[in-house]
Amino acid sequence: MDDCVFCKIVKGDIPSTKVFEDDQVVAFKDIKPLAPVHILIIPKTHIESLSKAEDEYASLLGICQITAKKVAEKMGIKDAFRLLLANGSSAGQTVFHLHYHLLGGWGKEVPEMEVKKEKLP
Repeated sequence: MDDCVFCKIVKGDIPSTKVFEDDQVVAFKDIKPLAPVHILIIPKTHIESLSKAEDEYASLLGICQITAKKVAEKMGIKDAFRLLLANGSSAGQTVFHLHYHLLGGWGKEVPEMEVKKEKLP
């Protein structure tokens, strides 16, 4: 897609700090990290969201998750990380190119896992 920021990163039109790349996936540092280690893992193929993914993308989505494992090891967080995917704007997705957030590196200050009820509408 011409107007997708992640597609532009894949093409090299927008700079990023890549930590992994192969012919199907690219992983790069998030510019607004939510954790000491915050990497975005995206398929090079534009898929808007998980809701829009067809069965033909099953292998590619699995490759994204295996890439997360490899990147976690490379970044030194292989034993303690989270892999997050937001689907749709109501879930917090702001870039409509399917992507995984690899988060870790907290040390002993691990954030809570669950969303607090007072934050929900």
